[in-house]
Amino acid sequence: MGRRRAPELYRAPFPLYALQVDPSAGLLIAAGGGGAAKTGIKNGVHFLQLERIDGRLSASLLHSHDTETRATMNLALAGNILAAGQDARCQLLRFRTHQQKGKNKAEKAGSKEQGPRQRKGAAPEEKKSGAETHQEGVEFSVENLQAVQTDFSPDPLQKVVRFNRDNTLLATGGTDGYVRVWKVPTLEKVLEFKAHEGEIEDLAMGPDGKLVTVGWDLKASVWQKNQLVTQLHWQENGPTFSNTPYRYQACSESGTFLGLGTVTGSVAIYIAFSLQRLYYVKEAHGIVVTDVAFLPEKGRGPELLGSHETALFSVAVDSRCQLHLLPSRRSAPVWLLLLLCVGLIVTTILLLQSAFPGFL
Repeated sequence: MGRRRAPELYRAPFPLYALQVDPSAGLLIAAGGGGAAKTGIKNGVHFLQLERIDGRLSASLLHSHDTETRATMNLALAGNILAAGQDARCQLLRFRTHQQKGKNKAEKAGSKEQGPRQRKGAAPEEKKSGAETHQEGVEFSVENLQAVQTDFSPDPLQKVVRFNRDNTLLATGGTDGYVRVWKVPTLEKVLEFKAHEGEIEDLAMGPDGKLVTVGWDLKASVWQKNQLVTQLHWQENGPTFSNTPYRYQACSESGTFLGLGTVTGSVAIYIAFSLQRLYYVKEAHGIVVTDVAFLPEKGRGPELLGSHETALFSVAVDSRCQLHLLPSRRSAPVWLLLLLCVGLIVTTILLLQSAFPGFL
């Protein structure tokens, strides 16, 4: 029996490192590139239109934004604003999409097979920074906004970027161990402090203004501005470490589910509160999974999900974006069960009355 494989939703012309989903417009945003090395590998951010065609979830290239010599390694999304980590800096991008006047919605023509489609006339190598795409009645444009250097180590690299709940601030972390908080969209710096000895691997901004950071120094810290509130140190509080390096490279949560990608290319979906594994594809990519993202349960999410309970997207250095669908585990709705029970009771009574005329 062959190895289980996940459907390939899209293949980019460059390694993929970052992924975001815009549920309101049904957009999947994938980014990456070959960096500044003169290898001929492009750098870009691809905007993919998610659609259901013949009952299957499909993605087609809507717009390719050229990022010149800079590969995008991490992304955060706030409405129609993207924060892109490119080398030692953060670049803000604004995208817009709407139907052209006098044009009908594009026909959903295509193969029954689940997989990538490219819209007519879309040529990634020809799309320049800030250019507009006009395809099948859709007008799409991407505009470069502010950019700022966010990491200042000898080998600087921004590793993570996150917006706060109301999208007025964003926080960045990188190889120098500093957290920096910036106003949106001016990117005026409002806070800077040393959070970790070594690289910051991940961070999150809470609704109460708190920050949570995780670093390569095996510490997870909670901050109120630049003041340490509490800290977990794995060497003291956590499980004993073996000589085996960590395997999880990318993580995403939907509130209900937890999606994981590993350095060996495997992808899994768990129930968030119990960590019961519901889905697993070993070495789905065969190489490090760089990011995963759920299709949100809002906007066009339910429409695109169809009969499935959730959908997880994964990207990797192999340039592929894969689709991982979790079939619905829900049983028959309660109202239907009650209706069946009432029907069974009525039928039983009628049969008993027929057999025993004096019954009831």
